[in-house]
Formats: sequence, structure tokens, C-alpha cells
Amino acid sequence: MAEKTDEVRPGRGRRPGVDALDRKLLGLLAEDATLSYAELGARIGLSPPAVHERVKRLRRDGTIKRTAALIDPAPLGKALLAFVHVDTRGWGKSPELLAVGEFPEVEELHSVAGDTCMLLKVRTRDTHALEALLAHIYAVPGVKSTRSYIALSTYLERPVQAEVTAEWPQPPAVAHD
Repeated sequence: MAEKTDEVRPGRGRRPGVDALDRKLLGLLAEDATLSYAELGARIGLSPPAVHERVKRLRRDGTIKRTAALIDPAPLGKALLAFVHVDTRGWGKSPELLAVGEFPEVEELHSVAGDTCMLLKVRTRDTHALEALLAHIYAVPGVKSTRSYIALSTYLERPVQAEVTAEWPQPPAVAHD
């Protein structure tokens, strides 16, 4: 019988959990990854060397995947944000469809459950550039349709948050007339 080893890393043993201090540290880094270890330590109550060790462990364990700059899309001429649902014949995760991730306009590419196969988050200059990108997507073997949703305004866009909501409160009662 084959043993399931999806989470086992050779030579590393079990991945340690993320504790409350790690979450605070990750939250600060997600907000501003340029903070020094001294500043991070002052904010969470640890010494700079202790913060450094935690950051090294979080990188080594893969909790921190990479450090990147968040770029405003408007100065780059990518003011149009759209979400594109792609429907395919057969299995949606074909190498040809996954290759659309090589277009710089494609920011995210997700295999999803529901009434579509793949969900793309794209940014383009305008609707004409979106149309050109859609033409490339339609040229992929197996693609049968797309549905595009253009964002008119963005009210919240952020990276993964380290905090966890301990308990969701009941939603407030809504009075109906």
C-alpha cells in the first residue's frame, strides 16, 4: 500500500506551525517588506536576531515564498482590470491553456470548481487590448467560450493576510420595509 507523503519533505521532517508571533511578523512584512529586523522586533516584542531567525525559518519552510514590490498598474498602462472565465472541452488544465500565463497581462490563473474551468485575472491597457488577449485565448485548442468581467472600481486588493478571524459573528439583522 502506497503511503501518502504529500506534506513530507526529505531531510526536513515536519514543517513547524505558524504561531501568533509569526502571524504578527508576516502581517508586518506583508504591509512593508522593507522594515528592518530591529523595527520588526520593536513592533512585535522580539530582538532583531530573533526576528531574523524567524524570517529565515519562514523562508526555509516556504511560508514566505518571495519578496516582491506591489506596483501601481496605471503608470504602466494597465488600467483595465478584468476577470476572465474560460470554458473548455474536456479537462481545462491543458499545457496549452496554462501557457497563457506567459502573457504579461495575465496576473493570475486558477483552475476552479463551478460553471467554468479556469479563472484568469488580467490587466490590459484598454478594451481593445483585452479583446486581443481574448483572441489568443480563443486560439488555444479546446477553448469553447469565455466570459469577461471588467472591474469598474477596486475597493480592496491585498496580498494574503496572516491574521485569522477567530470566530465569525452573526451578521446584523437587516430591516426590510
